[in-house]
Amino acid sequence: MSQPAPLSAAWPLADGRQSETAASVQRGVCRLLRSAGFAAVTELPLASGRRADIMAVNERGDIWIIEIKSSITDFRTDQKWPEYWDYCDRLYFAIPPAMSPEIMPLEAGLIIADGFGAEIVRDIAEIRLAAARRKAVTLRFARAAALRLHNLRDPLSGGADCL
Repeated sequence: MSQPAPLSAAWPLADGRQSETAASVQRGVCRLLRSAGFAAVTELPLASGRRADIMAVNERGDIWIIEIKSSITDFRTDQKWPEYWDYCDRLYFAIPPAMSPEIMPLEAGLIIADGFGAEIVRDIAEIRLAAARRKAVTLRFARAAALRLHNLRDPLSGGADCL
């Protein structure tokens, strides 16, 4: 059994890994999720070692992962997205308005987003996680969110290398 990937408490707002387009899509998706009753964490490391662009949880415990694709090249060079189904009830792609939605696989939902908001243009059926996996994912989400919040209040706490 492989070791879970470490979680980073470093606040990933401007970490240099995202393009301006991806950051804009992320902002719009997070606004949509919040208005739908979800709390979102960005750049969340999963136990598999992969990193979810956005993971969201609502008060019922529904878990969604949103994979941001900022360009056709981004989509074609990154085919890890099917692995995310092991960590969520619903999986969506989020793309900017300028990107053609026809190329996005039907095995995931689709969100069109810009820096101001987003819209689900294709929903996807829910595939509920097993209880043990749901608990593990929810705990990882909660710990990452709490540690990031703590780092905002106390940036010198030495928490950049923990959850």
